[in-house]
Amino acid sequence: MNIKQWFSTYFTNHAETSEEHWNEALRTHYFKTTKDKAFTQLEDYYNNSSKYKLVSSSIEHGEMSLQTVKGKKAFIVVSIVMVQPYRTAIDYSVTTESALPFDFGHSHKLIQKQHEEIRELLPFLETAMAHKM
Repeated sequence: MNIKQWFSTYFTNHAETSEEHWNEALRTHYFKTTKDKAFTQLEDYYNNSSKYKLVSSSIEHGEMSLQTVKGKKAFIVVSIVMVQPYRTAIDYSVTTESALPFDFGHSHKLIQKQHEEIRELLPFLETAMAHKM
């Protein structure tokens, strides 16, 4: 991790996953399911979760927005896209609400926690798959 990456981790209040993120933990995750099945399972999970409040969801756009209920307040956008039959990508965008313009890496940790929770729900394939297509 170079100095620019270190600053972008700890001195910002926003984090996103992407296909070729320098931090391997924040790369796009792919699951062996369809978009609709993944969306339904995630929607059920977030509706029944005590940690998150589902603010809105749109299966047509493949997006849902959440807020954390406990701890630091954060706004999360989950994007679900089927890239091939039974290969669905899930990406996160997290913005932490704080008085300061940075969150000391909380948004990055929240994405990593999301990945761990989702891996228990859906059959995980791999990360950063676009270079193989």
